[in-house]
Amino acid sequence: MAHNMKLFGTDGIRGTANQFPITPEVALRTGKAIAAVMARQGDARRRVIIGKDTRVSGYMLETALTSGLVSAGMDVFLVGPLPTPAVAHLTQSMGCVAGIMLTASHNPYQDNGLKIFGGDGYKLSDALEEEIEEFILSPEPSDPASFGNHIGKATRIDDARGRYIEFAKHTANNISLHGLKIVVDCGNGAAYMVAPLIFRELGAEVITMATSPDGKNINDGCGALHPEAAGALVREHGADLGVSFDGDADRAIFTDAQGRTIHGDRIIALCALAMKRRNRLRGDTIAVTVMSNLGLHAAMSQAGIRTITTGVGDRQVIEALRAHDHSFGGENSGHLIFADHATTGDGILSALQVLSVMKETGSSLDELASCMEEYPQQLKSFSVSAKPALESLEDFSALLVEADAALGQHGRQLIRYSGTENKARVMVEHRDAEVVRHWTEKLSMALQESISGSSSNRPS
Repeated sequence: MAHNMKLFGTDGIRGTANQFPITPEVALRTGKAIAAVMARQGDARRRVIIGKDTRVSGYMLETALTSGLVSAGMDVFLVGPLPTPAVAHLTQSMGCVAGIMLTASHNPYQDNGLKIFGGDGYKLSDALEEEIEEFILSPEPSDPASFGNHIGKATRIDDARGRYIEFAKHTANNISLHGLKIVVDCGNGAAYMVAPLIFRELGAEVITMATSPDGKNINDGCGALHPEAAGALVREHGADLGVSFDGDADRAIFTDAQGRTIHGDRIIALCALAMKRRNRLRGDTIAVTVMSNLGLHAAMSQAGIRTITTGVGDRQVIEALRAHDHSFGGENSGHLIFADHATTGDGILSALQVLSVMKETGSSLDELASCMEEYPQQLKSFSVSAKPALESLEDFSALLVEADAALGQHGRQLIRYSGTENKARVMVEHRDAEVVRHWTEKLSMALQESISGSSSNRPS
């Protein structure tokens, strides 16, 4: 099984179902690998939990993964379709050595993947992922499988859903949502059963959407990728807001009473301000990624809140929060991390927090979201033949210095190559839309010229 490739990406292992690495063979080896690596860590616990979203390929992977784990002496708890954060929470609360979520998040049903959590409920470290990867890809398993009476067993846990429902309600102090009408779009994904129950049990009037998964309709014209679908229902039913979850419900996108999608940075801002008011924002600091709008930074600094900026990915935000013991952060894509309650992004918890701010202030989502101004932003992507280091392009580097000076403290540029495609992306943000247009155009043209110049100068 030696493939010269990396299995783990930014969020676990992901790919097309039934093609390497998302095959039953790799899942079987992954089960054995997790058992072996966790045993090497000296962790004597022999329990692993497996959850999944609603993709039809989940059955194939769940069975193979279980087989691998059980053959290596692990006992497996199968919890069925549950949100990723529920699996992270249950891994910790049920004393498991690891938790595995079978999901490809917002991707179409043809894809699937594995997200792995350690016994503490956090995503595994790079070092542990590398060890697991090495084991999976090595020609022969280095640790012999258990034999005879050391084979584990698999059990379906029927009350897993109820445990997570109680936990989620508890994080919002079982707040009463009476008088609120909510559209809940579950994207035909992992939250299709638990999300409507949670909001209903807290007293909200719930209009559900995309809660009939058939294995193939996950994220299909619904959920976090298509919040306009919930927006239309909000308008039709005169609801207070809409909440749209992605396939594994670790993020949520909100729509206001007019059916308009609210930008993720505005949700981060309103939650941060509410937490500061409640003295829940430790160190008066939040963590966000480089993708967050400068308008968020401006609003935070005005409110006396410091902002830590990390690379892209919820994992980077979580690491920053853990390193400095802060309580809140997020990505503008809808991943919010309430570190006092959860070890990963949780769409349902995010919705409960937003609803509790609405109840507490008596304000509409639209009013709350006006707590920041978004700076105009332009993103331009174009294909490139090569990806030379930006600092190696002298003329372009000089232009960047000029751009930084011109944009000053009310603007910024962010230039990067795509990690998955042969593309460059130029993003410019500034208070003045005209300045944004000018520099996006200028930097894009200059970068294209510099790259084609540098590739033509190369000795053939």
